[in-house]
Amino acid sequence: MADVKQNEYALLNEIAQDSMVTQANLSDRLGIAVGSVNWYIKRLIHRGWVKVSHLDRTRLKYDLTSEGMRVFTQRAMSYARDSLKVYGQFREKAKTTVADLQKKGVARVYLNGDDEIMDILRLTCIEAGIQVDNIPDDIVVEVRGQDYHVRQMRGDS
Repeated sequence: MADVKQNEYALLNEIAQDSMVTQANLSDRLGIAVGSVNWYIKRLIHRGWVKVSHLDRTRLKYDLTSEGMRVFTQRAMSYARDSLKVYGQFREKAKTTVADLQKKGVARVYLNGDDEIMDILRLTCIEAGIQVDNIPDDIVVEVRGQDYHVRQMRGDS
């Protein structure tokens, strides 16, 4: 797969959605300077991923070439594969954590955190019949680094 920088991919995405987008709009949407947008677009044109058409003296139209669409699609598919891999890893960790909780007879937990990683654990708890509390009581689970960490509240200071 071609080496695609994040800003290049973001530009390909924006152009795929709106071929009439201006460099000023791209600058605003992506949070990069107009001069940088211009430089990246020239680079995309040079790579053969984008073609530009003059509609009039002041208006340009950008289109992805078939090669640009291929690169864009490959990058999107790679991102989806990587995301699913990470999801699968956290899903396995969540299943292991829940199985350990079940072995200890835990029926209720409080999940300390509100992100996608905790959502995976929340769903895994619900599937296993472990009630997820809204207020910390006895067992608290949180994310530390790349793992779930279980701690018992009673007896903690």
